[in-house]
Amino acid sequence: MNLRYLALAAYGWLAANGHLLAQEAADAPKKKIGIFEAIGQAGAIGFVIIGLSVVAGTLIVEHFMSIKRDKLAPPEAIDEVEELLNEGNYQEVLEYCEAEPTFFTNVVAAGVRKLNYPFSAVEKALEESEDEESVKLHQKIGWLSLIAGLGPMLGLFGTVVGMVGAFGTIATEKSPEPSMFAGDIQLALMTTVLGLTVAIPVTAFYVFFRNRVTMLTIEIGGIVEELFERFREK
Repeated sequence: MNLRYLALAAYGWLAANGHLLAQEAADAPKKKIGIFEAIGQAGAIGFVIIGLSVVAGTLIVEHFMSIKRDKLAPPEAIDEVEELLNEGNYQEVLEYCEAEPTFFTNVVAAGVRKLNYPFSAVEKALEESEDEESVKLHQKIGWLSLIAGLGPMLGLFGTVVGMVGAFGTIATEKSPEPSMFAGDIQLALMTTVLGLTVAIPVTAFYVFFRNRVTMLTIEIGGIVEELFERFREK
């Protein structure tokens, strides 16, 4: 709330001295600021936000490559496990799953280890393994959620730093001109822009991958359940 009042006071001061801005604009040649120059004026905070965007981009590409059905439950693994189960080679199923760790094979291995127990124990082992694998994936994509949250917070931090600098100039100068604190105002605005530019798409990708993880967990769980249905007591 205090920050809002400070911002309103700054804007009011600028409005009251608008003739100074107009005079400077008339005297100085007009120059367009390029995107890289504008980003550079965001200072160290801006570069931290840009660094986060690079990390987020790398994670997004990796998630697109790794969080998909053919990676979590390879068709050849499903076929191999089904064939071995049909033949009754349960030890070979376990050895294969341990040699080829994926979401699917890890869950299957958990169920095979309980085949000597009642089917209720097998079901419980499958459910617990599915939950564990799902948690691993949610933790993996959780970094996107963290970056999406840090972006606006760093932008707000830059805004506060810029406003503090601007009011510091106003307080120390007897007749401050807008050009004296324009850089601080630009820092405040640019860091906010950068923070939101990172947060908005990263949040969208996080929700996308979260939904994909949920969908794949249900789908792979259904495949495993169908494979183990043969062991249910008749």
